[in-house]
Amino acid sequence: MAKQKICVLFGGVSSEHEVSLMSATSVIRNIPADRYEVIPVGITKKGRWLYYPGPVEHLADGSWERYPDCVPAFLSPDAVDRGLVKCENGAFSLMKIDAVFPVLHGRGGEDGTVQGLLELAGIPYVGCGVLSSALCMDKAAANLVMDASGIDRCEWDYMTRSELGEFDAIADRLEQKLGWPIFVKPANAGSSVGISKAADRAALREAVNLALAHDSRIVFERFVRGQEVECAVSGNEALVAVGPGEILASQEFYTYDDKYIAGTSRVAIPAHLSEEKLAEVREIAQRAYRALCCTGLARVDFFVEEGTGRVLLNEINTLPGFTDISMYPKLMIHSGMSYGELLDRLIRLAFERKEIPNG
Repeated sequence: MAKQKICVLFGGVSSEHEVSLMSATSVIRNIPADRYEVIPVGITKKGRWLYYPGPVEHLADGSWERYPDCVPAFLSPDAVDRGLVKCENGAFSLMKIDAVFPVLHGRGGEDGTVQGLLELAGIPYVGCGVLSSALCMDKAAANLVMDASGIDRCEWDYMTRSELGEFDAIADRLEQKLGWPIFVKPANAGSSVGISKAADRAALREAVNLALAHDSRIVFERFVRGQEVECAVSGNEALVAVGPGEILASQEFYTYDDKYIAGTSRVAIPAHLSEEKLAEVREIAQRAYRALCCTGLARVDFFVEEGTGRVLLNEINTLPGFTDISMYPKLMIHSGMSYGELLDRLIRLAFERKEIPNG
């Protein structure tokens, strides 16, 4: 039987470009070679698409872009083509693709944009669809859906760039509603990029300015003292939830550097919770997954509040990290699945979803 061609998209224009390179390295190395042929396509920070036929070792340091055999390429939006168009020596050629694994984090990767392209192209793809990707990427929109679905989360609020002139009034409202300290986050960003913890008004103003450098909308959240736990969910209609694992951050909160650069964070699998509480987290994770129309996979993040024991949803990540230190694959592997089996399952779910009406 011929191997199925899986196009792995990596890189991208978001602030998480380097994380994507690390994730894609792990994915390409572990996709079962007896079943799938990997077609690597990288997207530079400037948004240029390149077919990359070189060694996987060149991805993580960014040197893949300078590989001499790279050629311009793009996924055709024509549903008849269902493939990758390559440009070599001034001539175009079409390579048929069976499925796409978009190992892209942040904007342009997990916000529904590339998913929309793949829907037009009629190509199955790993992960959530257009609606769920866009919803989960936007923390304000996701929070509104969670509130409407009756899923507990910490108290929160939001503002837009156009309201910056009303900062004092907004600060008054936040102080009364959330108290200090307050977490300040860009509505559309990932991996803790642009997030600050403000203990007073001066710090709040600085945090707002930082968040606005990443997005035009800002989410404010009450500080929760407790355990930070993450649950891995996969499936389309029938779901599997494993974990949760617990983040043992080395800093005041789980920062981008803590996750990917310093490598100083630690995890506990399973989380330090009772069996009853572990089951409760898994059940709520599945409820949230369904409420936000997720398919394929997602990592669902929570706080378990100290003292009350309340399970509070933090956010849903529709394309979590797949690096060697990432929680999603760690949880799945801990459940008894090998890395290769996990990737095979996610690809098979992509084909399954393609057959589901409005999937």
